[in-house]
Amino acid sequence: MRFHTRKWIKPEDLNPNGTLFGGRLLEWIDEECALYSIVQLENPKTVTKYMSEIDFKSSAHQGDIVEIGIEVVKFGTASLTLKCEVRNKMTRESIITIERIVMVALDENGKPRPHGKKKVEFVKDRLK
Repeated sequence: MRFHTRKWIKPEDLNPNGTLFGGRLLEWIDEECALYSIVQLENPKTVTKYMSEIDFKSSAHQGDIVEIGIEVVKFGTASLTLKCEVRNKMTRESIITIERIVMVALDENGKPRPHGKKKVEFVKDRLK
C-alpha cells in the first residue's frame, strides 16, 4: 500500500473525547480517494459511489501525524475500486481500514462513463 498524504491532528479535528473525530477522518479519506481516482481515470468528474465497512482500530490524538494509504483493488468499466488504511506515522499503528471504496467516472450528464483503464498509471509515464 502506498501512503500518499499526511495530516497533522489539530484541536479543530478532535471530538468531545479529545481524540480524532471519525467524520473528519472520513472526510480526509474521501478527498484522498477522489484525488487519486481523478488522476488515475483522468476525469475530474469522478465521485464516491460506495464505501464498505469502516473499521476503527485505534484513535489518534492532538499532535499525532497520520498518513493515508490507498491501494487499487480493481478497475471496472467506469469505476475504480480502492482499499484504504490510515495509520499513525510515528508508531505505524493502524487507525482505520476500509476494504472497498468504489469511485465512478461520470460524463457531462452525471452518468457513468467508461474510462478504458486497466492498470495503475503514473503521471511521469504519461509524459514520455
